[in-house]
Amino acid sequence: MSTRAMTGVERIADAFANASGRAALMPYLMGGYPTLEDSLRIGEACVRAGADLLELGMPYSDPLADGPVIHAAGTQALAAGANVAGVLEIARGLSPNVPVVLMCYTNMVLAPGADAFVARLAQTGACGLIVPDLPLEESAEIRAACDSHGLALVPLVAPTTTPERMAAIGERACGFLYTVSVVGTTGERVAPLSLSERFGEVLSRARESTSVPVALGFGISTPEQARMAADAGADGVIVGTRLVRAAGDAPEDPAGAVGAVVAELAGVLE
Repeated sequence: MSTRAMTGVERIADAFANASGRAALMPYLMGGYPTLEDSLRIGEACVRAGADLLELGMPYSDPLADGPVIHAAGTQALAAGANVAGVLEIARGLSPNVPVVLMCYTNMVLAPGADAFVARLAQTGACGLIVPDLPLEESAEIRAACDSHGLALVPLVAPTTTPERMAAIGERACGFLYTVSVVGTTGERVAPLSLSERFGEVLSRARESTSVPVALGFGISTPEQARMAADAGADGVIVGTRLVRAAGDAPEDPAGAVGAVVAELAGVLE
C-alpha cells in the first residue's frame, strides 16, 4: 500500500469529493484578526463546526478585492503585528485537519520570488493559493511555482467575465474555480431573491468552462443564501464577511462566535 502523502491539489479534490451530495463549506478567516492566536482558534472552531476547507486571508495594505469589513480586519491585524511569517504559522497549525487555501495579493508573492513564496507556503501543509489581482496573462510564473510544489492556483471569475475569458480561465483552473457571485468587493448583501437569480446564471457559465469544482463566494452571508447557492448548483460555498464581522462583534470569544455561525451554515448544507 502506498504511503505517499497527498499533494495540496489532491487534498482539495478529496474535500470536495467527500462532500458528495452537498456543497462543501469554505469559511474565510483573516490571518491575525483579532490576533494571530485568535485567528488560529477561529480556524479550529470552523473545522469543529463543519468546515470542509478554509480560506485564510493574508492582511495587506491595499486589498483591492476586500470590502470594508475585511479591509478593516486586515488593517487591524497589520497594526497588531501580523506578518507573512505569522500567518503562515496559522496555516501550519490548521493544515493537518483541513485543506487551507491562502488568499493574498500578487506583490506579496512576487516580492520574495514566486517559487520562494510558494515553497514556504507548501512547507506549512497548505493546499492552494488565491491571488485575486493576478491577471491570467501574468500568472505563468506563479502557476509554475504552484505546480512544482503540488499546490492549486485557484483563479476567479465574475458575472462580468466574458465567455471567451471564462473559457480560458476555466481551462487552466486548478483545485476549484472561485466564482464571484456579484459585481464588486466582498461584503454582505441583503437582497437574497435577486442574488438567487444571479447565482444560477453565473454558476452555469462557470461550470460549462471547467472540469474542476465550482465554488461560489462574495455576498453570501446567511444560511438562506448559502442554501440558495447550493441549490443553484455550487459545489462549494465560501462565506467571509459575515464571519469576520462575527469575530469583531465578540471580542471576549471570537472563536465561539464564528463557530456558531459556521455551524448554522453547515446545517443548511447537510
